[in-house]
Amino acid sequence: MNQKIESAFTYHAPKPGQPEMYTEIREKAKELAYLIDEISPDSREKSLAMTKLEECVMWANAGIARN
Repeated sequence: MNQKIESAFTYHAPKPGQPEMYTEIREKAKELAYLIDEISPDSREKSLAMTKLEECVMWANAGIARN
């Protein structure tokens, strides 16, 4: 059994304190998203930046959940 595969495709119920960590990450990312939205012109690059920021939040939260 490959532990990395098992961990990647298993639901991880939040442990005490984790929901607060998820919220903190999302709030900081939201601040950056508003800054990007405000100062970056509408463009493919802006769209990619927003997508990558969403990905960053997702991976950061996955790192908390899985470890």
